[in-house]
Amino acid sequence: MINSFPAFVNSSTEILILGTMPGVASLTKQEYYAHPRNHFWKIIYTLLSNSTISPIFEEKIELLQTNKIGIWDVLENCERKGSLDIHIKNQKENDFDALLREFPLIKKIVFNGKESHRFFLKKFGQIEGITYYVMPSTSPANTMSFENKLKIWSAFLD
Repeated sequence: MINSFPAFVNSSTEILILGTMPGVASLTKQEYYAHPRNHFWKIIYTLLSNSTISPIFEEKIELLQTNKIGIWDVLENCERKGSLDIHIKNQKENDFDALLREFPLIKKIVFNGKESHRFFLKKFGQIEGITYYVMPSTSPANTMSFENKLKIWSAFLD
C-alpha cells in the first residue's frame, strides 16, 4: 500500500491541481513531481515565474500558494507496482467533500492527466460551482512535447 501526501492548500487557494498518486521518485523524495523528467515544475515556473526552478520543495509550494494554487492527489492510498496509473488497484480517494467545505474559494480543479480525472469523476462526479480542466499528464510517460503541454496547461490561468 502506498500513500499520497497531504494537501498543500490554504485559505486563499482558488485553484486546485490534482494528480492521481505520487510516482516512485516522488514517494522516495517525499515531494510532489520529483522525477527529474516530469514537466510539472517546468510548466509551473514557466507560467508563473521568471526565475529558474527552485531545488527547494518548500519554495515550489510557496510559488503555487502565492498564485492561489493548491496541490493534492485524487487518491489517498492504493496498491501499485511502479509509477503508472494503469497499475493502480484497491484505491481509496481523498476526502474532497471536507476539503472543499474547508476551502470554499476553490472554484477550479485542474487534473494532471486523464486518469486523475477519471478516478475523481467515478467517486465524486461533477461538483456544482467547480470548473474542471483536464490537462495532459506532465509525467515522462506522456511523450507529448514540453511546448505542447505548456500551451495546453496555460488555459487554466485564463
